[in-house]
Amino acid sequence: MDPHVSGRTARSLETLHALGYFAPEVEAELVALGVRRGRAAYFASRSAPMGRVGAGPVAATFFVFDPGLVARFVPSVWDAASPDDVVAARFRGISATWRRLLGDEALASSEVAEAAELTRTAVAGCYPAGRALYAAHADLAWPDEPHLALWHGLTLLREHRGDGHVAALLGHGLSGIEALVSHTATGTGFTHPAAQATRGWSDDAWSGAVAALAGRGLMNHDGTLTAAGVALRTAVESSTDELAAAPWDVLGESGAARLHDICRPLVRQAIAAGAFPAGVFA
Repeated sequence: MDPHVSGRTARSLETLHALGYFAPEVEAELVALGVRRGRAAYFASRSAPMGRVGAGPVAATFFVFDPGLVARFVPSVWDAASPDDVVAARFRGISATWRRLLGDEALASSEVAEAAELTRTAVAGCYPAGRALYAAHADLAWPDEPHLALWHGLTLLREHRGDGHVAALLGHGLSGIEALVSHTATGTGFTHPAAQATRGWSDDAWSGAVAALAGRGLMNHDGTLTAAGVALRTAVESSTDELAAAPWDVLGESGAARLHDICRPLVRQAIAAGAFPAGVFA
């Protein structure tokens, strides 16, 4: 497949994975284990497949968070709940979230079961070398329920792509905060206030990153990207698409099109049902 076509498909389907980070059902399951609400629940749910890790591996693999923020919650979160219990709670919360947003009839459909099998086929093309977060999630057993198998498959594709994205950002000379600042300046994804607040960066750190990017000719001092900055971000996305192409090559154009056709209406339904709070994304 053309990696840029597969990249667009991957980004559109990622919504069905990402909505879990905003879902009250997932947070409630984690809180019931003793995990604190908010960032603690996020760091625990996403890093749990790596086991009882410290702040260093989480900050390294998540990349765009202030390491000091990560250290406030990790590894102390494992005193509240074991990684295995967190993984199980996350699956329970995702199941409840999808049922609320998409309905029992959709989740029991033959189309969702077909989509789950398509993601299994695609994931067979993923490789763990150099992709720590993907590799940890890939060690988890596939759920039996089709809708959870679909979510797990989409999660694997997302983390495989995400690990490659970090490599692309580093290859183009961007630190974690510079990656975040320059991405928000594109006008896609997180808004500036949401990105800065949720990733834990201070005003001084943010303005320092803007100044550093401006000094390299990538950003204007008002926070907008220069032509060189736009070109760099375009190059990053192109590299990310290429590094993430393998599973889509295995799935093939017809398989990818079919997966998109099944999942795209689910994405639209989830968004219409309020999967994400207002003001978070541009």
